[in-house]
Amino acid sequence: MDSDEIQNGRALPLGTPLGETETSPERRQEKMEPDAEIEYLYLTFKTPLPVPNITNSNSSGASVSKDGALPSPDLTPYANPLGWPNSRKNMVLFLSCMATFLTAYTSGSYSPPQDLIREDLGASSNVTVLVGITTFCVGFALAPMFLAPFSEMNGRYPVFVVSGIVYVIFQAVCGVVRNLAGMLIARLFVGIGASVFSTMVGGVIADMWGKEGRNTPMALFSGAVMIGTGAGPLFAAIMTRRLGHIGTGNAAAWKWVFWHQVIMGSLLMLALAVLLKESRGSVLLSRKAKALNKWYEELENQGHYGVWVNESKPTGSSDSSGTEGSSDEEKGKMHSVPPTVSPDASLKRVRWIVKEDEERSSLGKMVTVSVSRPFHLLFSESIVFFFSVWVSFAWGVLYLSFGSIPLVFKRQYGWDIEQSGYAFVSLAIGGIIGTILSIWLERILHHPKWAVPGDSPSASSLTLVGEELSNSDEEARSGGQAAPSSRSDKIWAFIRRRFPADAPEARIYFACVTSILLPAGLFIFGLTARPHIHWIFSCIGLALATMGILSIYLAIFNYFADSYNQYASSALAAQSMCRNLVGGAFPLVTAALFTNLGETRATCLLGAIAIGLTVVPWVLVFYGERIRARSPFASQLGQR
Repeated sequence: MDSDEIQNGRALPLGTPLGETETSPERRQEKMEPDAEIEYLYLTFKTPLPVPNITNSNSSGASVSKDGALPSPDLTPYANPLGWPNSRKNMVLFLSCMATFLTAYTSGSYSPPQDLIREDLGASSNVTVLVGITTFCVGFALAPMFLAPFSEMNGRYPVFVVSGIVYVIFQAVCGVVRNLAGMLIARLFVGIGASVFSTMVGGVIADMWGKEGRNTPMALFSGAVMIGTGAGPLFAAIMTRRLGHIGTGNAAAWKWVFWHQVIMGSLLMLALAVLLKESRGSVLLSRKAKALNKWYEELENQGHYGVWVNESKPTGSSDSSGTEGSSDEEKGKMHSVPPTVSPDASLKRVRWIVKEDEERSSLGKMVTVSVSRPFHLLFSESIVFFFSVWVSFAWGVLYLSFGSIPLVFKRQYGWDIEQSGYAFVSLAIGGIIGTILSIWLERILHHPKWAVPGDSPSASSLTLVGEELSNSDEEARSGGQAAPSSRSDKIWAFIRRRFPADAPEARIYFACVTSILLPAGLFIFGLTARPHIHWIFSCIGLALATMGILSIYLAIFNYFADSYNQYASSALAAQSMCRNLVGGAFPLVTAALFTNLGETRATCLLGAIAIGLTVVPWVLVFYGERIRARSPFASQLGQR
């Protein structure tokens, strides 16, 4: 409810005093002493606000003070993000995906002009220039561990804006720097600024969508990563080829590879600063509590002490969660409570507090935990370790493409840098198809014959075209008696028994199959990259490999986010660190790998490793419950 505030379960128009309702009950008035003890109550998104003890009213019944009207505070900016209107959610998601696209664009656009950077900065070799990708990934991997505590304390909005400014400034530095050391340092800070727009977007999505509705936004976010990874080298290659020899020094035209990103980044940061809304629930609750407490203090300064607390329905409790809502709350609904002051209500001086604020440690301790816990999970949790290895290799292959695609197409087809850049379109196409496929497969998981009854609020509406009728429909057609069991019913029964839709491993069922696209694409790319074989087959291989990488990335993110509860951010930080460090290392060995082994052997070696790693999700699907039972962090996953 974006324009109304909830008071005792009823929606009040903006400007209505908190002590009034549209049909005012008989009002109780008592005198409270100014020195009465203040009681501190926990505030949650489901807490019904008590009625203030307003002792004066005018002829129309509106509450007034000695100095005039007492308008209620506007609490709509602090509404639960899970209940935001779809228009606001979609706006935040669009901005977040655009920011993610730009960071992925930046990671790949550095590679095509490497020859020009080497000449301009006097570097000894192209490998030393490509260290700029490595330093970018180092900043990308490590910065979120230090920035996460700041987002917990101050919200996501200020971290987004400040990081965006850092990103834009050091992109500009890349365009004017005059030596290689300066370029490498600038790329490090570009990675630090850009890291927020990849790692923190997942948290923003979790702020706004519950488990059932999170897959589609996450798929769009993952698709933005893959599309940006393909678009960056594409446009950078075109600029390198057409502007490469125009101008010298800082006036060199090819430096528009950096300057056009400065322009895009500046426009995006402006849009984020104006349109982005804070989405972290605990931060919004803290601000709401401060607004209410300030309001109560103003009332007390004008002689109105206390609020009417319904003892039969406590307004706050120590075991209430401030950020986790029920399924009803996730859909924007609130539990109904009586709109009047009950006879057993008591007058109390109240101040609101938020449980997360009390449990939050000092900034130094939060940073220490944020940095140390991902390493602890990485080396103590087999699930986190092997999933991190799996996604890290996939990410390394993605970054390997920055150098392997131009090298292979030049050697086999004689393409120049611009022509090779067009091959990166296949990565973007793979990202688009992979995103659509991921959304469609999630709908299958919620099929009425697969999903456990009640597992998803929308499960009954997610029927697929061409499927047989559900059991209830068949029963209705047969006059209220169950229809005979068909072959498809037996298949669905087997699937429900062996692959339950409500198990934590449900998030990786389809990744067990779609991840095979990564080795399949690598084999196709390596075996068809021949002068006598049309180049389209190599591009098809690249698109398939990209689809496999996207499915791995999305499955692991969803599994960790849904299953690891309060440790999810640390588990995600562990895989993100490994993924980006490996991704930053692979470009340094690309030329040596493909030059020494050749296209076929190099890609077949990578494909063989990818095949071996596809065993990881299968092991968890069949033995996940047993593995989780031995884990102190994951032992509760099966009980969600």
